[in-house]
Amino acid sequence: MKTIIEPFKIKSVEPIQFTTVEQRERILSEAGYNPFLIRAADVLIDLLTDSGTSAMSARQWAGMMDGDESYAGARSFYRFESTARELTGFTHIIPTHQGRAAEKILFTLTGGAGKIIPNNTHFDTTRANVEYSGATAVDLPCKESRDPAAVSDFKGNMDLEALETLIMDKGKGNIPLIMLTVTNNAGGGQPVSMSNIIGARKISKKYGIPLFLDACRFAENAWFIKLREKGYAEKSVKSIAMEMFSHFDGCTMSGKKDALVNMGGFIAFNDGQLAQNARNILIVTEGFPTYGGLSGRDLEAMAQGLEEVLDEHYLTYRIRSVGYLGEKLTAAGIPLLQPPGGHAVYIDARSFAGHLTPDAFPGQSIVCELYRLGGIRTVEIGGVMFGRTDPGTGKFIPPPMDLVRLAIPRRVYTQSHIDYVIEVVVEAWEGRKDLPGYEITYEAPMLRHFTARFRPLNG
Repeated sequence: MKTIIEPFKIKSVEPIQFTTVEQRERILSEAGYNPFLIRAADVLIDLLTDSGTSAMSARQWAGMMDGDESYAGARSFYRFESTARELTGFTHIIPTHQGRAAEKILFTLTGGAGKIIPNNTHFDTTRANVEYSGATAVDLPCKESRDPAAVSDFKGNMDLEALETLIMDKGKGNIPLIMLTVTNNAGGGQPVSMSNIIGARKISKKYGIPLFLDACRFAENAWFIKLREKGYAEKSVKSIAMEMFSHFDGCTMSGKKDALVNMGGFIAFNDGQLAQNARNILIVTEGFPTYGGLSGRDLEAMAQGLEEVLDEHYLTYRIRSVGYLGEKLTAAGIPLLQPPGGHAVYIDARSFAGHLTPDAFPGQSIVCELYRLGGIRTVEIGGVMFGRTDPGTGKFIPPPMDLVRLAIPRRVYTQSHIDYVIEVVVEAWEGRKDLPGYEITYEAPMLRHFTARFRPLNG
């Protein structure tokens, strides 16, 4: 059959709140024009993030009831550890309450002043944890990624030539680890090829530098490898995922993405001493190593989710539903980062709102308009999230792209919800010339996009 259907039935529903344009204009103003500060009850379709927003399955909820809440040595930990170890192949599996906790531990151990952490593209919390340690986060995206409109199978790849040049220029002693993020979220949710992973591994071995994976969307990345990379079409997604993990020395994982849970994550190592040092930090900040800031029920749900996410019927539906949104918006003439990613569609904000300069935050303007018009909450990935101000000149330094991410929660919305999203984006596109720029009236010293407040430049 040509029609791809949701590989599940709905057995529980949650009502959503309808508001008027006038109500949403007031809500936006009160929230300082930052959708992060809008109450969820006032959101109709929430595409702010795919992190922790999944609908859990009946088996995951059953596991929640079966969770062992013992403080130390809980049965639920050993089920989770066994599942994660079988999938990743890593020797030491350490739970954390979410991905950024794993990042904090990793870069507390490996970062520090003078250190450099290369990545295909660091996402927000990864970059923040690198920089909080005193180290420098360096993005090395592939050349194809620089053109939003260019269509390429693996635009999430790392520029391996640039990686080797960085190592030679800065010295391997100043680079404690190399990281690869799959899929490349800040780069438009684009996948990383197995050949690029293998290439990064060869360089890491050549210079004796550990290679770590940011694995939060590992299953979606494995599915793209199966679809697009020669030699993988007949392999199972699980075997592809296991091959991916085999090329790394460790990983951080936000279970709130491809483990299909609302809270949870882990950090994994092959190095026993590094793992012990991580557990020592974990005990101070997260909890005993067999619960790591999670309840036993969370560990049960995460173990089950790591199994369910590898179901190829689920992945077919997941990637196709995101592709459907991208194709419809492209057909309407709306400029997107191409091709659509695995978990989200990204609007090219500089092309969408071409009358606004980067320092007027065109992405934030589009984000506000999508909420104003239709109650849709999205997120800016551009000058607000990654822009910088030169401390010497005070000049704004924009990131390479300004994007608006429409992140699709897993197993939550139906096609009619997505059709509504398409209608709202098209309406915003038709009125794009009237979009105002924005200026920041408050910002935190780090991760400012979460709590910043704004003012429209026209009033």
